[in-house]
Amino acid sequence: MKAAEQFVNALENEGVEYIFGIPGEENLALLEAIRKSKIKLILTRHEQAAGFMAATYGRLTGKTGVCLATLGPGATNLVTAAAYANLGGMPMLMITGQKPILKSKQGRFQIINVVEMMQPLTKFTRQVLNGNLIPSLIREAFRLSLAERPGAVHLELPEDIAAELCESPLFPVTEVSLPEGSAESIEAAVRLLEQAKRPLILIGAGGNRKAISAALRQWVDKTNIPFFNTQMGKGVLDEHDQRFLGTAALSDHDYIHCAINRSDLILNIGHDVIEKPPFFMHPGENRKVIHLNFLAATIDEVYFPDLEVVGNISASLNKMTQKIKPQAHWDFSYFKTIKQEVDQQIQEKANDPRFPMIPQRLVSDVRKRLPKDGIAALDNGMYKIWFARNFMAFNSKTLLLDNALASMGAGLPSAIAAKIVYPDRKVLAICGDGGFMMNSQELETAVRLGLDLVIIIICDKAYGMIKWKQESMGLADYGLDYQNPDFVLYAKAYGAQGHRVENTESFAGLLKKCLDSPGVHLIELPIDYSENIKVLTEELAAKTCLL
Repeated sequence: MKAAEQFVNALENEGVEYIFGIPGEENLALLEAIRKSKIKLILTRHEQAAGFMAATYGRLTGKTGVCLATLGPGATNLVTAAAYANLGGMPMLMITGQKPILKSKQGRFQIINVVEMMQPLTKFTRQVLNGNLIPSLIREAFRLSLAERPGAVHLELPEDIAAELCESPLFPVTEVSLPEGSAESIEAAVRLLEQAKRPLILIGAGGNRKAISAALRQWVDKTNIPFFNTQMGKGVLDEHDQRFLGTAALSDHDYIHCAINRSDLILNIGHDVIEKPPFFMHPGENRKVIHLNFLAATIDEVYFPDLEVVGNISASLNKMTQKIKPQAHWDFSYFKTIKQEVDQQIQEKANDPRFPMIPQRLVSDVRKRLPKDGIAALDNGMYKIWFARNFMAFNSKTLLLDNALASMGAGLPSAIAAKIVYPDRKVLAICGDGGFMMNSQELETAVRLGLDLVIIIICDKAYGMIKWKQESMGLADYGLDYQNPDFVLYAKAYGAQGHRVENTESFAGLLKKCLDSPGVHLIELPIDYSENIKVLTEELAAKTCLL
């Protein structure tokens, strides 16, 4: 068969359901093979959005998402998505086309070295030089994309190679199970925990990538050790649990850091050094840190754990749960005080009637209207910090945010992918007006696919997070304001429903109506970001930790 057909057969062998992307003339043989396969092509309006969708598919399913682009500008448009997947630990395969390599027919037109371009952004990148190499290359690409840390891989299929005849057989798909951490490290971890007086548990991004919730629940139920999480660790355990202290949305100086500074040991589960640090380590301090993860720690100036338990997280936790003995000298009284303080901060302005709406009210209303298993996909902006701090997740992977690359433009594509993966669940995209306009053309994709999707556009007519930083540094207000289109008319132009919030009290009801109605609904919501300075800058700077 043709190499393009064998390529698609190999993708089917890996269990690929969808390919997101935009084909070019160099992909036509591959496109024809996809047409004849069981794989569904999700045609997008920009390659970057296709990459965001494929990465989110990988993030949600634990399987490798696949996206497609042509050579040259199509391939370069995948660069941001490649970094998004690779830094975010999301398994994704990018397929790009290329001009014939055995005989040039157009000189150097549109040709750049895509493989070399992808080298620093991926775990694996290759040009297919022979059709008979396809089965092994695809098997290796998928294996590496899924291995810890998961990430992006890339294959380039030249036009003439795609047309070659080949006969090499497919490789069986195998899975590798990591063993638990060594007996010595588990024993040492249990010993340190039992000796501690005020231990804490931190759940990081790695905890959200694998199904560790059951093992972690058994551990917390036996030990009763309080826990907190990073932004990308949200929802691994139900955050309505009374032992949940909060999310480290900032790296320091938040209320949760009062508890961190009082602890004498942190069991750090699934830590990912790429994510913004949830706390800083300092040489000579008394607090110890245990690193429990699939991979050994990456040491830097703010993270250098005292002990590492390296292996399958669930298996290691199960073994530790068997061995640990809850200690009478453990003292969680101060942590309970911090829990009350954090809860008070979340609830304090949750019903504030001001209009434009303040972020605390927005998060509260979204949480009340979104079902427990509903998914909120965030773009990147100021609201991300508020949702990380104030939104209480019930389940893993129900608040999708990016605290690794932190790219704007990913919110709407991520929500589209989430709705494709979970068609029966409520899905909400939450975007700033800046981030939304970076991939707003995917409204057409959502409408064309017939998705039931709600998009909230938070409008401040500025790049709000940078404005907050600018003001916090005492700098002049300069260079960050813009104007928006009429988003209601903009939505209608794509065949979606557009809504504008006129007062704070009407928002929750409108959101529920949109979530319960078919089709794509866009809600334009003005925001009052004055709370950024009041709370995140002034209030946190003035707080006192009663240590």
